[in-house]
Amino acid sequence: MQIPLFPLHTVLCPGIALPLHIFEPRYRLMVEACIERESPFGIVLIREGREVGGDEVSVAGVGTFAEIRQAGRLPDGRYDLLVVGTGRFAIEDVDSASEPWLVASVLPLDDEVGRRDRAARLASRTMRQFVRYLHLLQPTEGETADEIDVRIEIETEAEAEAAAGELRAAAARDPSDAGRPEGWEPSAEEAARAASLEETARRLVIPDDPTTLSYLLSGIIQVDGLQRQVLLEADTTEDRLAALDALLDRELWLLRRRLRQYTPDATHAGVRRN
Repeated sequence: MQIPLFPLHTVLCPGIALPLHIFEPRYRLMVEACIERESPFGIVLIREGREVGGDEVSVAGVGTFAEIRQAGRLPDGRYDLLVVGTGRFAIEDVDSASEPWLVASVLPLDDEVGRRDRAARLASRTMRQFVRYLHLLQPTEGETADEIDVRIEIETEAEAEAAAGELRAAAARDPSDAGRPEGWEPSAEEAARAASLEETARRLVIPDDPTTLSYLLSGIIQVDGLQRQVLLEADTTEDRLAALDALLDRELWLLRRRLRQYTPDATHAGVRRN
């Protein structure tokens, strides 16, 4: 199949929502065509080259279908979009001549789970690791950090509340809580951090499916584009969760020692501009 290709210096994972501001004339035309045809375009990571005005770009071999969920056209012809990743594809060929934008021949990629029992165990472990990661990302006294902006699809408020409950339950099982004396009460700072975590949790729907969870965490963890691309390209869910587990181990080690300065990833911190 053929799809319009939108190269960016970011990686979109399935299930993650991404705001886009489209101002370059060729991509305005691309968006108009996609809206008219009710068809997705493909977002793919730029390995070399520029997002704006770059005719020669080197892109990754695997990208994500981007389905337009919201589209607003400004008076001067620019577009504000909200797109959601719906699945992966592998690029077989790229045509830069037939349209003002790149057109790619792509092969949709199926999601292989791998060993289901190990994938399930890894899903449980990485979710617990992620809870600790969220805790440690909250600034301590004297530190400043921007709020984590998590943009994913949430179908109902009830599901969001259930998700927050699951994260609270996972936090309660956190082994780092072991050894606290009976009757222990959190400090004001710890209570504030817990409240901030709960507010973040309300925006999440914790999926039962390990594959969906693997993409969700891949889209949220604060890593650079190349690391996120490795997660996107993982052959199986099992492989992706194992890679996430290793990344979270490293991030937790750094965060516990306050060696990692939090910098929000542009994928989630604001609107992408082409």
